[in-house]
Amino acid sequence: MPNQPLSSLETHFGKLTDPRGPNIEHLLFDIVAIAILGTICGADGWVEIEQFGQQKLTWLQQFLRLPNGIPSHDTFGRVFAQLDPEEFQACFQTWVQALQEITRGQVIGIDGKQLRGSHDRRKGQHALYMVSAWAAANHLVLGQKNVAKKSNEIVAIPELLHLLDIKGCLVTIDAIGTQSKIAKMVVKKEADYLLAVKNNQEKLYQTLEMLFTYDQKAGFPLSAYTYAKEVKKGHARIDVRECWVTADPEYLACVPQATKWPGLKSLVMLTRRRIIAGEETVKIGYYISSLEANAQRILQATRQHWRIENGLHWVLDIAFNEDRSRVRKDHAPANLAVLRHMAVNLPRAASKPSGYKQAGMKIIS
Repeated sequence: MPNQPLSSLETHFGKLTDPRGPNIEHLLFDIVAIAILGTICGADGWVEIEQFGQQKLTWLQQFLRLPNGIPSHDTFGRVFAQLDPEEFQACFQTWVQALQEITRGQVIGIDGKQLRGSHDRRKGQHALYMVSAWAAANHLVLGQKNVAKKSNEIVAIPELLHLLDIKGCLVTIDAIGTQSKIAKMVVKKEADYLLAVKNNQEKLYQTLEMLFTYDQKAGFPLSAYTYAKEVKKGHARIDVRECWVTADPEYLACVPQATKWPGLKSLVMLTRRRIIAGEETVKIGYYISSLEANAQRILQATRQHWRIENGLHWVLDIAFNEDRSRVRKDHAPANLAVLRHMAVNLPRAASKPSGYKQAGMKIIS
């Protein structure tokens, strides 16, 4: 093996705790590195990762030790089923921080996704949810936490925020994350929040609906609101998004238990109108935010939040077949999800992302 400086990959993943006993044939770092590179190249299971290793053995020997060749698919499966997912995710987190600096003011979208194939009815095992933080401008996964049920996202989001350096950023979360504890943590980390309000915060939702409905009938007094509009045409449809934002103290005073929302500065109403073949559908959403009343910025932020759907969730399902994966044993689903997140990040972060070799050398050189 040629002499090379410690790679970025080995720096952040080389100290993982090996869950196996003392008598091992394959080094843990070799196993992790092959799994990452194989996943980048489209391998969506342990058999395909082994096949990737066998096909690229000569190339892999340039920077991995491989004392006994390529591990079997059973070895990959056993190791990732036993590997501590919390430790593996923590390594991912430090690696991302070294990979890309998050710019001030950037939108950080937080959302959960179910790994549908990870359930096991015979064992009573629920499908895993992975809560991810997504940097909208960088198109990078910043971190993730796995939970057993969607409702557990409320617990996972603060744990995820604790791991992230979000100073100066805008954190956007759907209604499940509209919790005073989460808002408090965002403000404590010197960031701003934009939180969707739905019926899980019933009194808050009813208050916003009443305030905005009343003013909508009155034509939205210009003295109380800022306003922005965006029209998109394409794919035989027209999308019209309109945003009204108020920071009027009298309106903020109407918010139930307003003091439990630290830094609350603005209330938001967003309408989405879609016209397809002459038929129109309208959706109305409400938000609370620690931002000043800037309708244009908030309108853009709501659009950027949902980039996590196309930029991450869609890619995981279409490019990496995440929902079709039948990996279920122990910690394997959570750890394989981290491998996929690395595979999403690397080509986007690499200066020459085309082809497996460029993406691979980005993390080993």
